[in-house]
Amino acid sequence: MAASDSRRHVAVSAVVIVIGLLIASGWYRVSTTTRDALVVYCAHDLLYAEEVLRDFEQQMGVPVVIVPDTEATKSLGLVQRLIREKEHPVCDVFWNNQLLGTVELAEQGVLEPYQGPGWQRMPDRFREPTGLWSGFGGRLRVWIVNTDKMHADVETIDERLSGDLSRMAMAEPMFGTTLSHFAVLWQFMGADEVQSWFRDMRSRGMQVVPGNATVKDLVAAGVCDFGMTDTDDYFLAQDEGAPVAMLPIRIDSGETICIPNSVAIIRGTQKRRQAEQLVDYLLSEAVELRLAASKARQIPLGTVDESALSKDVRRLSEWAKESVELTHLANVRREALEWLTSEQAP
Repeated sequence: MAASDSRRHVAVSAVVIVIGLLIASGWYRVSTTTRDALVVYCAHDLLYAEEVLRDFEQQMGVPVVIVPDTEATKSLGLVQRLIREKEHPVCDVFWNNQLLGTVELAEQGVLEPYQGPGWQRMPDRFREPTGLWSGFGGRLRVWIVNTDKMHADVETIDERLSGDLSRMAMAEPMFGTTLSHFAVLWQFMGADEVQSWFRDMRSRGMQVVPGNATVKDLVAAGVCDFGMTDTDDYFLAQDEGAPVAMLPIRIDSGETICIPNSVAIIRGTQKRRQAEQLVDYLLSEAVELRLAASKARQIPLGTVDESALSKDVRRLSEWAKESVELTHLANVRREALEWLTSEQAP
């Protein structure tokens, strides 16, 4: 491993350890003065989530305390915190920005079932059968391409992937949607092949950066020619006028990767009624349409008035219909995470 690569991994590991210690010690503690409020752990970007939660607070008269995650440890930090707090829960509702961490919480006995009207409007493939969680507002994994640097087509990307990768970027795969992406690859390619693939990509210069937003920034600025990110980050670059295009990332079977938000009630909550109100609110058609109309262009998963969707979201919805199912990948996610953690060890 090159010295610069080694230093980068040491730095990333140090950041992860510090963040883990902060979370374990109760970083971003819920104040005792807010004990009457509904505590929501939120891994979704506050740029979009906070306004939704504040509107719920105003409409329902239910005070809300939002405990966010960090960009560096998207979703993983809060999932681990919820597992640690299982016997003495602080959180009432978990709004995750992906699905597999929520599936892990269900398997760990952290969640309570609720089959409300929001859960009922979601397709079976995006909800847990007993109501432990439900998905909503999806994003797709995509290639983001700087069109000043290369053509945005499958043939060009395949050609670039076979050579020098110093101008390609990927987010740290230990976290967020990139970890979910790895779980999909782990399932379809097998552990040995994924490990060899990732090591080979890094050996050919692929830049592994803190998050999907950084991938977007590097490609938009022309520092990298292309990379893997999510549709919400891609649209931020497009809206800022960057010379970018996107293509859905497809696995070998041709399927896309649609990663929904998910919401769940935490077992042991003392605010069950308010928690149910928030879950129904987040899983409503109105909120799905709101997320679809936001700069993130998130994909409604339940039935909505399609005439209210933009051209961008309608295109994403078609790609999302071709997505691989994620709900059975919790075990391979754990395996992938264990290996990635060992790879990052200095």
